[in-house]
Amino acid sequence: MRGGPSVLGIVLAGGEGKRLMPLTADRAKPAVTFGGTYRLVDFALSNLVNGDILRICVLTQYKSHSLDRHVTTTWRMSSLLGNYVTPVPAQQRLGPRWYSGSADAILQSLNLVHDEQPDYIAVFGADHVYRMDPRQMLAQHIESGAGVTVAGIRVPRGEASQFGIITPARDGTRIDAFLEKPTDPPPLPGTPNQVFASMGNYLFTSKVLVDALTTDAEDANSAHDMGGSIVPMLTERGVAQLYDFDGNHVPGETDRDHGYWRDVGTLDAYYEAHMDLISDAPVFNLDNRRWPIYTHPGQLPPAKFCAGGIAAESIVSPGCVIRGQVTRSVLSPGVVVEDGAVVQGSVLHDNVRVGRGAVVRGGVLDKNVEVPVGATIGVNPGRDAELYTVSKSGVIALGKGQSVH
Repeated sequence: MRGGPSVLGIVLAGGEGKRLMPLTADRAKPAVTFGGTYRLVDFALSNLVNGDILRICVLTQYKSHSLDRHVTTTWRMSSLLGNYVTPVPAQQRLGPRWYSGSADAILQSLNLVHDEQPDYIAVFGADHVYRMDPRQMLAQHIESGAGVTVAGIRVPRGEASQFGIITPARDGTRIDAFLEKPTDPPPLPGTPNQVFASMGNYLFTSKVLVDALTTDAEDANSAHDMGGSIVPMLTERGVAQLYDFDGNHVPGETDRDHGYWRDVGTLDAYYEAHMDLISDAPVFNLDNRRWPIYTHPGQLPPAKFCAGGIAAESIVSPGCVIRGQVTRSVLSPGVVVEDGAVVQGSVLHDNVRVGRGAVVRGGVLDKNVEVPVGATIGVNPGRDAELYTVSKSGVIALGKGQSVH
């Protein structure tokens, strides 16, 4: 940020994503396709770049090849200005071991901090879908003099066990307690059915973060996790502040998609977030050109509709050929839907082919899946459960290149 404080972005992208299997069988969770042409990591990176944080390290570990390739081929910044987005694999600088947690990942990568000497460090997760202007959070952090500022979003109290929960002090900003996935957290004053969930986005004063990581590394009983270890430590020291995500506004947002944030860590959440994209007035609007989500578009021809093929309430990416009927679905590049085929309420990744007369309903099909002529998915629940992965809400998921019977 020219003329202002220097900020280093660190994106935590080493997650295994077991709850998104089979989509994560062959790739890291942040590399999973979303919204047709994007990867999950593109949302965090776009928010940082749109917010003028232009030096970013993406810490990777688990099955990182496709993630590393995507970052290096897509996120090319101006070397003339010294800007970069670079993947950083586990370096084992502190010995022959992998990361034992998100805090340990940064500890083992502190050479990045020492090289840049930033005033502040933005630590963002890599697998959420949202828009956010980090400059507004940074401004509050600097003004408050906090050691760490944690972005929080209001969620129903019944969902608290899925998140790190922030209990604000009476002043509404200082954090009084930080509870990791509690079953019975204290409600918010005035809104007893809500709590503040951590979004996994943090802004640190650099020295505070380095000192906290060093102290945490000496604790043999620590989980070495940002939310489970570092933030509670700084909360006890009285230097942790809450940033209310509801107060964040990005250019081009609408009343309908203001404050949208989704943790897509399960198949059901992943599927539902896709359904948020496709209506005429979507809950999350990908077509916000004043705060774009960036990705690599690929070199493909425009989508083609022929032989009476139609699509309604759907996202259809470049390179698709539609000869059948598609409704309420998201199609990634290169998908082919043949004559007489029906695709309803589904998410099809790159190069999926749905054969003549086949039916796909309520499915998430990873890349290169071929649905044979006349085959069905989402028609016979009992048969689907025997052959494929089926979520609690009935979403049917097929892994990369999986055979369809």
